[in-house]
Amino acid sequence: EVITRLLDGKVLGWVQGRMEYGPRALGHRSIIGHPGRRGIQDKVNGIKSRQSWRPFGPSVLAEHSDAWFEDSDFGPFMTFTSTVRESRRDAVAGVVHVDGSTRPQRVDADAEPQWRSLIEAFHDATGVPMLLNTSFNGRGEPIVCTPADAVSSARRIGLDGIVLGPYLLEL
Repeated sequence: EVITRLLDGKVLGWVQGRMEYGPRALGHRSIIGHPGRRGIQDKVNGIKSRQSWRPFGPSVLAEHSDAWFEDSDFGPFMTFTSTVRESRRDAVAGVVHVDGSTRPQRVDADAEPQWRSLIEAFHDATGVPMLLNTSFNGRGEPIVCTPADAVSSARRIGLDGIVLGPYLLEL
């Protein structure tokens, strides 16, 4: 169901397990979308109240990094930039900056199982081994913590739904 909604251009909140530590969404408190869907960057920038020129980063299956990035020596924390191979940019335009760069998260085989499974299912459906991933919060707000925070934030910022543990909530 989640993959079907992403394929339809929906933008979803993703809340799984405990909070993460750090400035980036790494699969526990994320806003997710189809990185190649036309208009996705504008839609998510509207949700996040961000400037249109600001790119989003992808969470990418580690074993596909070399095929999609010129420099695949990035880590699991979205702290380094990499250049998307020119031949692949159109397929993931929603996570590519005007200079061809992005700030990816490498998702290793032993990473968070639910997060990894979601990206694997998306890859199986599309051939694209990554998802647009940004932190689940509105402008000037901390990343959501509790389920109540997630529902309140999702309604306020205009998400299409939330995956909250095993449940898909439509908004």
